[in-house]
Amino acid sequence: MAEFLAERGFGFLGWNTRFRGDEAHFLLDHALSDIGVGVRWLKEVAGAEIVVLLGNSGGGSLMASYQSQAVEAVVRPLEGMRLARGADELLPGDAYISTAAHLGRPDVLTAWMDGSVVDEADPVATDSTLDLFNPANGPSYSDEFVARYRAAQEARNKRITNWVKAELERLTAAGYHDRPFSVARTWADPRMVDPTLEPTKREPNMCYGGVPERANKSVFGIASACTLRTWLSLWSLEDSQTRASAHLPKITVPALVVNGNADTGVFPSDAAAIFDLIGASDKESHELDADHYFLTEGARDELADLVTGWVDARFGRG
Repeated sequence: MAEFLAERGFGFLGWNTRFRGDEAHFLLDHALSDIGVGVRWLKEVAGAEIVVLLGNSGGGSLMASYQSQAVEAVVRPLEGMRLARGADELLPGDAYISTAAHLGRPDVLTAWMDGSVVDEADPVATDSTLDLFNPANGPSYSDEFVARYRAAQEARNKRITNWVKAELERLTAAGYHDRPFSVARTWADPRMVDPTLEPTKREPNMCYGGVPERANKSVFGIASACTLRTWLSLWSLEDSQTRASAHLPKITVPALVVNGNADTGVFPSDAAAIFDLIGASDKESHELDADHYFLTEGARDELADLVTGWVDARFGRG
C-alpha cells in the first residue's frame, strides 16, 4: 500500500520490526519498542501531525497491541527477562486501520493447526476420527465434527504450552536460556477445505500454502520454527499477549476494518470480531472483492481510495 497511498498524497513509513524474516525469535515487547521508534520519528523528527497505524494480516493485531500499550502500558516481559527499552514509553497513533487481519497469532495458529495430531514428536501420528482429510469425516463437515475438531485444536495448543513451560523450567535449571523446536501440520482449518463453512468468494480447498492436504504435510507453515520463549510470546493461547481481544477495546481513536471476501485464511468472522471489540465510537467496517494481500485486479487501488476518503473525512489535509 505504500506506493498507492503515496500517490494519493500521504507520507507512508513502511516500518518493520527486528523480527522481519525472523519470526522464530519474536518477543512482543521488543517489537512494540521497534514500532515506537518509528512513530516517535514521525511525530518528533518528520513533523507528522497525524499518524495512522495500519496493519495487514498479523500486523493488525500487532498494531492493536501497540496502540493499547501506548494508552496503558500493561505488556509484561517474559519470565526472567526485562522489558524492552522504550516499550513503556510509546506515543499513541491518531487512527487505526486493520486490513485482512485476524485476532492474533495464537488465535490463527489454533484455527489452522491440525486437531488430529496426537504426538508432536511424530508428524504422522493421527487420530483418524478427527482427521480433516479422512473422507469418512468429510467434507462437508458436520457441526458435531467441527465442534470436536475445534476443541481438539485448542487442546493441542494447550498441550504444547504445557510442554514448553516444563521444558523451559528443565533447561533453566541446567543453565540454558532457550531452545528451538518445530510445530508440524498447521494448514488444517476446516474452512480451508469445506467452502460451505462460512461461505465467501474464496477459492475452495485452498490455503496460503496451496492445497491444504499437501501443504499440511510440508515443512512450510506458521510456527514451523520457534523457540520456547517465542511460543509463550507469540503462539500460546494461554500466555501470549499478542491476542488482539485484550487490546482492541483500548482503541478509542477512529478505526477502519477492511476484509477481503476471497481470502483463504482470514474470514468475515475475524473482521466482525475485530470490529465489535474495537472501543472507538467512530469505527467502520468494509468488505472488498480481494484476496489476503489485495492482489486481485484493482483491489489495491480500491483499498487506497477507501483509506484516502476515510482519513480525509476525519482529518483533512488542508
